[in-house]
Amino acid sequence: MIATTPVRPRIEPTVLQALRSPRLLTREVLAGLVVALALIPEAIAFSIIAGVDPRVGLFSSFIMAVAIAFLGGRPAMITAATGAVALVIAPVVREYGMDYFIATVLLGGVIQIVLGLVGVAKLMRFIPRSVMVGFVNALAILIFLAQLPQLFGDGIPWLVWPLLAAGLVILYAMPRLTKAVPAPLATIVLLTAVVVVFAWNVPTVGDQGELPESLPSLFIPNVPLTLETLQIIGPFALAMAVVGLLESLMTAKLVDDITDTPSSKTRESLGQGAANILSGAFGGMGGCAMIGQTMINVKVSGARTRISTFLAGVFLLILVLALGDVVAIIPMAALVAVMIMVCVGTFDWHSIHPATLRRMPKSETAVMLITVVATVWTHNLAIGVVLGVIAAMIMFARRVAHFVTVTRTVDAAASTAHYAVDGELFFASSNDLTTQFSYPDDPANVVIDMSRSHVWDASTVAALDAIVNKYERMGTTVTIVGLNDTASAFHGRLSGKLGAGE
Repeated sequence: MIATTPVRPRIEPTVLQALRSPRLLTREVLAGLVVALALIPEAIAFSIIAGVDPRVGLFSSFIMAVAIAFLGGRPAMITAATGAVALVIAPVVREYGMDYFIATVLLGGVIQIVLGLVGVAKLMRFIPRSVMVGFVNALAILIFLAQLPQLFGDGIPWLVWPLLAAGLVILYAMPRLTKAVPAPLATIVLLTAVVVVFAWNVPTVGDQGELPESLPSLFIPNVPLTLETLQIIGPFALAMAVVGLLESLMTAKLVDDITDTPSSKTRESLGQGAANILSGAFGGMGGCAMIGQTMINVKVSGARTRISTFLAGVFLLILVLALGDVVAIIPMAALVAVMIMVCVGTFDWHSIHPATLRRMPKSETAVMLITVVATVWTHNLAIGVVLGVIAAMIMFARRVAHFVTVTRTVDAAASTAHYAVDGELFFASSNDLTTQFSYPDDPANVVIDMSRSHVWDASTVAALDAIVNKYERMGTTVTIVGLNDTASAFHGRLSGKLGAGE
């Protein structure tokens, strides 16, 4: 007998361990600062998408990052205002005003908590790896596409390109020289210094929108508590809750794989709902996990604890309130360089390698491509993932349907025909089952052996009943044997023709 040792998951550093270790604490602090700098233009851009003041997105990012640091189930994951949520709820503020907009955010948070309590996070197990790879690749493409307006178009000076190239060189070379300071932070500081010293006129963070000058305050939406209000905001709130949870749970799973550590998806669902409620209570636009900033935090900066998430929110508030004038002069080219490197690190290059494509089943590659194309085409991660899962289910059902075989033998006296059914029987595989029997050529007795198969659904029961009925009309006696207790009880309950002992 071979002795086995149980595999234990890697233990990530705790907040207390990070506080006691100057090296770990420095890493977490610097990672939080880099993420805060990257959050500012993103939050402003998403506010514009949602049709609200840029300060709404900035305050939402601050509140959600701080809240999820305490309430979330995935340490080091960044939650803030996001484009996915902004797109879903943007029609509310345009058609009904800010009060209905905030009410939608609050209701969306409540729905996320309800979904978390009923165990929606457990559905993550049904998302196949090919969909996950497609999700990651699509995110990398979307992040890259989001940077293009800062590089092309009217009014973009040529100086942006050498700044971008210099930023990419720093980001690539610095980790090979030293890891004491995160390369993204060094890139932002150095490129900002160059722009200031030479007085270059390039797009900056300050050009993206007005930065706030005061703390957020409580916001109680002035909407009537009626069924009509619920009918207005309900569909948008439900869509926001589903999109936000799906993106957050997928991002959490991605971080689990990167860090080789587990996380509580149920706690993450509850935390996302609570963070959205807090954001709405202070006039925020709501959001979910941010894949780009999370990759900066975890993969680029090496953060592993809730400290980095908490400090990202705190630094964001300090930067926009106390150091707004300094932040405003940061060139967008520096942040674009950071995000491009995030794209390169996020994309699963192995998935499109020729050797991988040759070895991988075509159906797996097709599912990955469907997920990527649908996500990039719609700019909606939820649509891409749902279509990918549906495609994976269809292709799995088609593949499994061909694994069912029926073998016919006749005894020496030619008095009994034996059929051995081998495989999993469900709606896809049982449809052709009735065509695999030689009805007119069989003798008076037929035995169908089901010992190497399993009955999964009512479609299979109906197929077996059709076979029995067809034989009976020809005067042939049919005996079904080999059903296990579960399948026999299922068949007997639905058809009423066979008992558990047959």
